[in-house]
Amino acid sequence: MSGRIIRAADCPPQPWKNGLGTTREIVRHPADADAADFLWRVSVAEVDSAAPFSAFPGIDRSIVLLDGAGFDMRMDGAATHALRTPFEPFAFPGEAAVEVSLAGGPTRDFNLMLRRGRLRGNVSALQIAGRQPLPADCVLVYAARGRIVTTDGELQAGDAWLADGGAIKLDPDAVALLVQVETDG
Repeated sequence: MSGRIIRAADCPPQPWKNGLGTTREIVRHPADADAADFLWRVSVAEVDSAAPFSAFPGIDRSIVLLDGAGFDMRMDGAATHALRTPFEPFAFPGEAAVEVSLAGGPTRDFNLMLRRGRLRGNVSALQIAGRQPLPADCVLVYAARGRIVTTDGELQAGDAWLADGGAIKLDPDAVALLVQVETDG
């Protein structure tokens, strides 16, 4: 599954699980898994109105603002998180009842979902120009902004690379989101 570029144009929009928004699935592992049995999944969602997030019991989620002013996340009717800073990941449980209110217009956000108890991982932003080594547990590189060069070719904003180790090279204005995943336990 590693060493493959996924172009943004090859990820068509599809409805959220709850039907109240759209997402573009970049990758699901294993590839033939459905929503009930995937181990990890990466997608980019478009949030253009105040709507509840889909519930994913047993899934650990991380969300990263890509574009727009962001939104406030009210979780389980109490805790609130302001997702307003681009490229700053926020982790939360998939079963949380999340209501959002937009801070401005529409937004796009990057999402990592991990099957709790089976895997653990995170998303981190890399914004240092030049050649950068990848962590050993990096499974995916997402070009959030600018041009990124991989051993399999160039990524433009919105493209992803199923990483096969080694290093990437970032242009001066580029931002890469690194997805790291490892077995839990």
